[in-house]
Amino acid sequence: MTRVKALALARLAGLAALGSLLACGGGGSTPPPPLVPAARAPAASSDWWNGAVVYEVFVRSFRDSDGDGTGDLPGLVEKLDYLNDGNPATDTDLGVDAIWLMPIFPSPSTHGYDVTDYSGVNPDYGTVADLDALVAGAHARGMRVILDWLPNHTSSQHPWFLDATSPASAHRDWYVWRTSNPFWTQPWSGDPAWHPSPGGWYYGVFWSGMPDLAWTNPEVAAAVTSAALGWLGRGVDGFRLDAVRYLVETGPGAGQSDTPGTHAALAAFTAAVRGALPGALVVGEAWADLPTIATYYGSTAVLPEGGELPLAFDFPLAEAVAAGVEREDARGLAAALDEVARTLPAGTGDAPFLTNHDQVRIATRLGGDRARLGLAAAILLTLQGTPFLYYGEEIGARNGGGSGDESKRAPMAWDSSASGGFTSGSGPWFPFAPGRATANVAAQSADPGSLLSRYRALVRARKASPALARGGLERLSTEDAGIVAYLRAGTGETVLVAHDLRGAPASASLVLPPGFTAAEAVFADPGASLAPGGAAWSLALPARGSGVWRLN
Repeated sequence: MTRVKALALARLAGLAALGSLLACGGGGSTPPPPLVPAARAPAASSDWWNGAVVYEVFVRSFRDSDGDGTGDLPGLVEKLDYLNDGNPATDTDLGVDAIWLMPIFPSPSTHGYDVTDYSGVNPDYGTVADLDALVAGAHARGMRVILDWLPNHTSSQHPWFLDATSPASAHRDWYVWRTSNPFWTQPWSGDPAWHPSPGGWYYGVFWSGMPDLAWTNPEVAAAVTSAALGWLGRGVDGFRLDAVRYLVETGPGAGQSDTPGTHAALAAFTAAVRGALPGALVVGEAWADLPTIATYYGSTAVLPEGGELPLAFDFPLAEAVAAGVEREDARGLAAALDEVARTLPAGTGDAPFLTNHDQVRIATRLGGDRARLGLAAAILLTLQGTPFLYYGEEIGARNGGGSGDESKRAPMAWDSSASGGFTSGSGPWFPFAPGRATANVAAQSADPGSLLSRYRALVRARKASPALARGGLERLSTEDAGIVAYLRAGTGETVLVAHDLRGAPASASLVLPPGFTAAEAVFADPGASLAPGGAAWSLALPARGSGVWRLN
């Protein structure tokens, strides 16, 4: 999103990272308290997205079909077989189940998060017909398509807002106005949240180019919801909701986020979407600590998967995975898994990920280390919930040059040529990230030891195992702080998952539930083994290695 938002959310992510570190006792000389493992039952939903693997795409940076240097929808259609070719017998595609498109609507910005028309397609990307073709092509291959949806704000160039600057206009009450400056600041910084215009002061929590919509006005809720339902009518399968914490503000400070009005608005929107398309995916971006995220599922009394949002991104868990791999310490990850089990409402889903478009890429954070990136991938794709992959993550794509948002969304490298296989023109809209001589699809596709091949194998292992795809998660105690191990139990199947986060081989003795006498490898790195031994099982893992075994 904007640089302003990226910096703000990075601060929140830093707080989450600190919480994870303190939870595992890091950063001090006092030994950490012993962790008490927790268990979480399978999610209640039978919808397609429960356990699915979703791939996030920035269309501008994925594939350019017409040589103008800007990625577009026809270019993405050309690469659908890379994501999923529709044939379960092949192993040359990623095998993902759905595509999340970052904003594809008309916008004055490259990122697209300041929309000027909820019902159109950005001319840089193509036409509505091109989006229809993408949806049809994805569906033909067994994939769904979800759109990034922007309920909190529009662009200051949206016709609604341009009209609203006149105090007598029909759209005046579609935004939040005052005759003088109330002097609220952003909840995460000291930057102003109110902005001057000839028509008065308007509220825009992220920046002046993104005025907040007034969700207390039923006309706003109706217009934004109606536009979303229009996309469902064209075959779209759901939405990723941006900035859900900020829809309804009641005052400065704490009144700018997580208000009862915000929760009510989200519940009504989700009910309308799922009423129009039962089983639609609605996943929310509530970037906060886990107790706050948990509130966005709403009541499970009527809908067991949650009456507000059926899915929310797990930012603290993402940080715990990255920090654990980076520090070679499994205790923070173990604590995060226990917190998920104890905090999220029973029956709800979870949306784990490594990084997204607002964050430093995982390959940059881990220095491009192939073993660590492979370990992070194995952890992500063996977790409970609906994992999300960020485009290029599977080839180890790094941040581009600079520190702006564009560097986190650099063009995809399909090969090592000057054009990167991205464009037939003179160059991409933004320079490629460093390291693309090896971090490209062509270099890794035929290499069984590549990061891309590992992602493909992990996705297939997940889809072939009911326990990995939809099972619960019960963390197991280990005597080694470098190992995290857990059981995933689903319909008719139980698997043991174990990861060694350190740079040296490790072993552990695990106490498993009674009744199991043998183990069959589902996914195991060379040197990984699990053997029964009476009351305890013997686990061995290679450095930064992983194993998944079906228990019989």
